[in-house]
Amino acid sequence: MKLFPLAAAALTLAGLSVPGAAEAQRWQSINQRQATQFARIDQGVRSGALTRAEAGRLRSEFRALDRLENRYRAGGLNPRERQDLNRRYDALSRRIYVQKRDRQYRR
Repeated sequence: MKLFPLAAAALTLAGLSVPGAAEAQRWQSINQRQATQFARIDQGVRSGALTRAEAGRLRSEFRALDRLENRYRAGGLNPRERQDLNRRYDALSRRIYVQKRDRQYRR
């Protein structure tokens, strides 16, 4: 019977440490976000969830964002520019999400 309280305590401690680990995994560098989003677009094309036109528009937005990042980095990336890039990557991520689920499929 002493095993049950010990197991319950271990599970409780494990549960408390998970939110911190999840928070650490949620943050991604800009380069990681780029790789993830580009892979999401490619996966959408392969699965047929994105039409060619949708993928072309998303890739165009992705390239424009990449050019903006290069301009920002040329002068040194300050916190305001990093915040602007993160906001823009968030918006692109939402557009990828919506386009992949808008029930328009490649034929």
